[in-house]
Amino acid sequence: MKIVALILTFNEEQHLARCIASLGGIASEIVIADCFSSDATLDIARAHGARVIQLQWVNYATQFNWALTQLDPDTEWVLRIDADEVLTLELVTEIQRRLQGVGPDVDGVYWGRRMTFQGRLIRHGGVFPVRVLRLFRYGRGQCENRWMDEHIKVAGPTVDFVGEMIDDNLNSLTWWTDKHNKYASREAVDLLNLEYAFMPHDTVASLRGGKQVGVKRWLKERVYARLPGGLRAFVYFIYRYVIRLGFLDGKAGTAFHFLQGFWYRYLVDAKVAETKRYMHEQGVEARVAIERVLGIRL
Repeated sequence: MKIVALILTFNEEQHLARCIASLGGIASEIVIADCFSSDATLDIARAHGARVIQLQWVNYATQFNWALTQLDPDTEWVLRIDADEVLTLELVTEIQRRLQGVGPDVDGVYWGRRMTFQGRLIRHGGVFPVRVLRLFRYGRGQCENRWMDEHIKVAGPTVDFVGEMIDDNLNSLTWWTDKHNKYASREAVDLLNLEYAFMPHDTVASLRGGKQVGVKRWLKERVYARLPGGLRAFVYFIYRYVIRLGFLDGKAGTAFHFLQGFWYRYLVDAKVAETKRYMHEQGVEARVAIERVLGIRL
């Protein structure tokens, strides 16, 4: 059974060796899809026996779907993992024990994903564990064609494993806020596309089947996106921090829920408003405004 782990990288020298080590015992091959790192990422990858391929970055979906076309045809399963994520020992053991017995009709495997923030595992707020599809049969899955919050989609049946993976990024808060500022621009593109339909709308949103990722995306696109900008960010923060007990995550958790649950989402709304204002004032279409205001060429 050939499992290929696919990792997208850019300057991930701090995380990559740890990520690769967590794949021991299950990955037949590790492929690093790099966008021209300038640190020791490639040296670390090759030292651990990984195959390196490179492509200039456009967005996650483009990079990942291109990388899929570079895999060997005898690949059976693809495992998507980010460089700052690790598989728990429990999940590795479960993959070793259960995957061989998964029926040929099954296209993908869901498991839980948790996140740390400033060294603390976030346990409250109704956010984690997120059920994610990160293991799928080669040729039967691909990444949604979106600018933000991309998920793997498959057409056939899936199964659920109980093990979990952990997102444990070791970079500074300054790095985190800078990254989320860029994320906010990309998510603004997806929200604007819901209103102006300037590019194909690719989504896993669905209430059928009861999958967490599909239900959450449906709520985000059909309910959250239709609420007033700014207000929806505040309402979501109250839901997470008060109703779903996010305050129990301590000081680090308070920072996380405020920054990720309110500041980030308010920033997205502010960027959407800025882009729409530019469209109105300059009399241009959404694509032009997005490039000039957000710096993203579609």
